Amino acid sequence: MSKVRRRRGAPSLDDVAGNGLINRRALLGSGISFAGALGATGTMNGAAAEPLADAPWSLEFGQITPALQTPSPFEKDVTRALSNPNGEFRNSHARTPHQLLGGTVTPNALHFSINHCGIPNIDPAQHKLVIHGMVRQPLEFTLESLSRYPLVSRMAFVECAGNSAPMFSKVPLQTTVQMLHGLVSNSEWTGVPLSMLLDEAGIDPKGKWLIAEGADAQMLDRSVPVKKAYDDALIAIYQNGERLMPGNGYPMRLLLPGYQGNMNVKFIRRIKVVDQPAYSYFETKNYSQILPGGKTWRFHFVMEVKSFITHPSFGLSLKEPGLYAISGVAYSGTGRIAKVLVSADGGKSWGEAALQGPIHEKAFTRFVMPWRWDGQPATLLSRAIDDGGNVQPLRAEFVAQRGEAEKPVTTPLAFPNQHYNSTTSWAVDGKGEVKHVYA
Repeated sequence: MSKVRRRRGAPSLDDVAGNGLINRRALLGSGISFAGALGATGTMNGAAAEPLADAPWSLEFGQITPALQTPSPFEKDVTRALSNPNGEFRNSHARTPHQLLGGTVTPNALHFSINHCGIPNIDPAQHKLVIHGMVRQPLEFTLESLSRYPLVSRMAFVECAGNSAPMFSKVPLQTTVQMLHGLVSNSEWTGVPLSMLLDEAGIDPKGKWLIAEGADAQMLDRSVPVKKAYDDALIAIYQNGERLMPGNGYPMRLLLPGYQGNMNVKFIRRIKVVDQPAYSYFETKNYSQILPGGKTWRFHFVMEVKSFITHPSFGLSLKEPGLYAISGVAYSGTGRIAKVLVSADGGKSWGEAALQGPIHEKAFTRFVMPWRWDGQPATLLSRAIDDGGNVQPLRAEFVAQRGEAEKPVTTPLAFPNQHYNSTTSWAVDGKGEVKHVYA
């Protein structure tokens, strides 16, 4: 393997942690010669020495531009994983393929979705949102009337409280990032601040809670603190610049940045101001946080600081020794990501990854760590820290506080518990194959 070359004045490629982790400053300049790093067999080596051959697609007129673009047929495997592909009479999950994506914004068609009673086919001209209860004047809004307000945009992740729950298993499941962590996605959401609508209705000072209800057949409802509504809540009507996808709440949904996904009520049709929480089915049974000893938290709204490596990960492989970029996403329901640490030796030593900006509050931040793989076994994991000083827990300390599944978890579809935010570890063997391990 050829050595990595460094230009004069370029950042140093000095190791910062064990097993080949390279100083993140190397990514700030153009000093890394990837051709040299790839070695003699690298596809970049000598590319300019031979004339380019004309491929078939360069010799004929291409396809007509369609009215609505769809991905290339060569990207046919970049799809969501479905838990209920046959449409049985039960809930349905669609997981985001993070290991096949880059950046921080999840495409709308690949944003995760959970629907407990199917996706309603709502006519936006007939749909209405009512705000009532402990208010001076009940109000009614349509999609058209909401669209007249000054709209604001927030970059925010939405994560199911059951995301990563398969990792409560005592034995690591051999499956992809998609199946472990695919119930979280990140978008730019655009809509009307909920505080503006509540002010217009004239909320009673004694009203401390909201009961948010959806228009699906189950009429899913959740209790939301009024304090959160006046922080950063939106009635969202756009996602990444276009109207919401049906499975993500069309024509309007509640967005509560940093709060568990089920509280971000889709197909929102009613917000009732009350003086106490409703203790509904979804906050007393389905999304209860059970602790060791059988105790349950009364409420656990916030999704805690978290990260996971997407490249390399299970299902992907390293073809040969050389220079690679370890990459993944980090996020926190309480603020911005301040730092992500990466280890290539199972947590014995750590290096600080580079964060790609801009860094938004309660949103995905992509981290990148340059890594020189020497062909020997390595165990990769990441650990995020947010600007409030909250640190992603290592597995041993997390299990001590939250416990493990009593019964073996044999499928990623099992949800033995909620709010898993510990580290994810990938073991790379001498052949470049990647397995899921606990470190």
